[in-house]
Amino acid sequence: MSGVEDGVPVVRLRRVEDEDLEVFFAHQADPLAVAMAGFPARDKDQFAAHWARLRSDDTLMTRTIVADGMVAGNIGSWPDDGRQLVGYWVGREWWGQGVATQALALLTEELTIRPLCAHVAVHNVGSIRVLEKCGFRRDRVQEGTATTPGDGVEEFIFVLDG
Repeated sequence: MSGVEDGVPVVRLRRVEDEDLEVFFAHQADPLAVAMAGFPARDKDQFAAHWARLRSDDTLMTRTIVADGMVAGNIGSWPDDGRQLVGYWVGREWWGQGVATQALALLTEELTIRPLCAHVAVHNVGSIRVLEKCGFRRDRVQEGTATTPGDGVEEFIFVLDG
């Protein structure tokens, strides 16, 4: 049951707990989500190593997205090549309910670093909409799209300045 009358789940962020990882693994293994994100799923060992590295690095911010008391996904921020990036992954059962938008808004309130940048697959219309709702705009310097080396996925880069 939602905590808000209009059916929008109540979202909060908290530190990642060990029990969250099973849900995160299932989310990133969902073939439809993988296609939407343009990012390949990791096997169990790769996934465990990735999250062990994330959780042990104090320069990274990782949070669990909790919607109506249930683990709905994860969100984080990290430095990369002189830019501060943000990224999120929300389980398909939460798509279209405002969960990612609320989570990103909460993260941008918590983070004081600007500008923030996000890479998004050009075909991921839902994620593009989330970024726009949270004040991110397509990078003006970028012409067209970028392709991540090695994966061939065309991406837009979005920036939040203020």
